[in-house]
Amino acid sequence: MSDFRGLPSVDQLLRTSQAEEMTAAYGRSLTLDALRAALDETRERIKTQAIETPDQQAILASAGRMLEAWVRPSLVRVINASGVVLHTNLGRAPLSRAALQAIRDTSEGYSTLEYDLEKGARGSRSVHAEALLRRLTGAEAALVVNNNAAALLLCLSALARSKRVVIARSQLVEVGGGFRIPDVMRQSGARLVEVGTTNRVHLRDYEDALEEGVALVLRAHHSNFKIIGFTTEADLGEIVEAAHRRDVPVLDDLGSGALLDTAAYGLAHEPTVQESLASGADLVCFSGDKLLGGPQAGIIVGKAGLIEKVKKHPLARAVRADKLCLAALSATLVHYLKGEAAAEVPIWRMISAGLEGLGARAARWQEALGCGSLLEGRSTVGGGSLPEETLPTILYALEVPQPNRFLRLLRACEPAVIARVQDERVVFDPRTVLPEQEEALLDAIRNAIYQVRPNLHRGTL
Repeated sequence: MSDFRGLPSVDQLLRTSQAEEMTAAYGRSLTLDALRAALDETRERIKTQAIETPDQQAILASAGRMLEAWVRPSLVRVINASGVVLHTNLGRAPLSRAALQAIRDTSEGYSTLEYDLEKGARGSRSVHAEALLRRLTGAEAALVVNNNAAALLLCLSALARSKRVVIARSQLVEVGGGFRIPDVMRQSGARLVEVGTTNRVHLRDYEDALEEGVALVLRAHHSNFKIIGFTTEADLGEIVEAAHRRDVPVLDDLGSGALLDTAAYGLAHEPTVQESLASGADLVCFSGDKLLGGPQAGIIVGKAGLIEKVKKHPLARAVRADKLCLAALSATLVHYLKGEAAAEVPIWRMISAGLEGLGARAARWQEALGCGSLLEGRSTVGGGSLPEETLPTILYALEVPQPNRFLRLLRACEPAVIARVQDERVVFDPRTVLPEQEEALLDAIRNAIYQVRPNLHRGTL
């Protein structure tokens, strides 16, 4: 029979100096929950493991650990040394200093989110980024929602519910998390009309479908994969011309949403928003946190009449952008207007980084740590953008026993470091490490080295 008589009561624990410190740090209610949970856990261990009754200090220590775990945030900053510029799992695009300052300025107090200062009356949140987007892209109107999937769902719901929407079979894509274009279309109430085959879609396929009457033509840019070999796809301008002969609007889902020409940075050309509009697309939707380099957002630009219908749809309120998104997006767009995006938007600084500068950074790490080697490698854009496209880089590499254990040690640091293994070596790509993170990165590597080889000098392996 289990003996719980030696256990202290909650009241006894609560009167200790340790519990008083916990109450000051975490509040009385949460501290009580932790003390009760620690006692319950102790009783269970006595009952199932036949352990001796722990002393009071052990129970208090257990409660302290619980409190720390309960309030520890799961969303924390990390150092991305993986070489994937738009790492979806790591939050995609880091924001510029101006975007971060805009968030701070907007969130510290009240703001003009839906207030017109000139009129002294209620305003509209949709105006905050719209003028910038119109000037940048040449579109008649614009709308910002919370992500690009929402932008597509909203457009289809507002313009094609219970109506036919034409899309090429080669564009029935699945994006991260298992979300599929056909599923989004069905959820909107649109009736999917597939044309062409998986590898070949001709202009006549669109023309034949348009003969039967449709509400919308959708082109989904397959930005996260390539179809190679015996393939054909109709040009956007040709699709627009055929659709407009039938008075049918065209929606171009660009996904990544580049505003700069990626070919100028040694990558394949990614269709830009400006090019889609110039080709005659009536609406273009794209992401804010991919090649734009801003916050998570879904951006819709195009014809004013269609945008107005989209704005008035009830779903628009459910997927609207908040003040922090609008502030950060507006600040990011200003970088493009001023022609300074390549210098001020972090992802474009990373993409444009040259081998000489990358090599110099990797060499500084090697010198600071006193070990490791430099390797030629490749960085990737990631984030469902520019599939199979890579950029040359210089990697800092460490040969360590059990590389995967070393990666775990790096992830346990604060901030955590995300690296990768290549040819049995742990490698760090300077392209995706922000300059202000370098000292923290080196400290994390030193700490991991010391844990792997504690009997050696920290600078050696």
